[in-house]
Amino acid sequence: MDRRVKYTKKVIKETFLNLLETKDISQITVKEICEIADVNRATFYRYYLDIYDLLEKIEEDLIEDLKNSSPLEDLSSHSVYTFSKGILAILYENKKLVTILFNTNRSLYFLNDILEICYSKLYSQWTSIHPEEDEEEIEYAAIYVFNGALGIINYWVKEGFKKDMDYIAHSIEKLSIYGAKKFFTTK
Repeated sequence: MDRRVKYTKKVIKETFLNLLETKDISQITVKEICEIADVNRATFYRYYLDIYDLLEKIEEDLIEDLKNSSPLEDLSSHSVYTFSKGILAILYENKKLVTILFNTNRSLYFLNDILEICYSKLYSQWTSIHPEEDEEEIEYAAIYVFNGALGIINYWVKEGFKKDMDYIAHSIEKLSIYGAKKFFTTK
């Protein structure tokens, strides 16, 4: 891709994200983005259909980054902690975008995209490592682990990334492996 095209897309995306921090998407216009980004409206429409298409493209880029992250490549060589921390690092690097996505009506789609990426990789890894196990049981385990992890990640984002990534990754690992059993027993 041409350097000028990359720069133009970057400026459009950054301007849009900055506006989304203070305005609802329905209040943002292409004209406003173009004025602030100092680009022609025709240039905007060369790359995006409208602001919703722009948001979708930004989300797709982040999902692609998650898909290609090294902890997701081969789960057998990574611990739950390493796997979780890899995902958390990508989300933290894109914290402005992630905060916006988690606080819009698109958050459910975005969370489902993350869940689908992680679930499919984990499920295929577990079925190849444990071919003797019931596939439905493996499916339930993968769903359980990733829905719990996504709940923790969602809370972390909504709280403004306050807790350290290591703490969150260790929490996900501990709860994935040991569950919440200790909280159900009396002393």
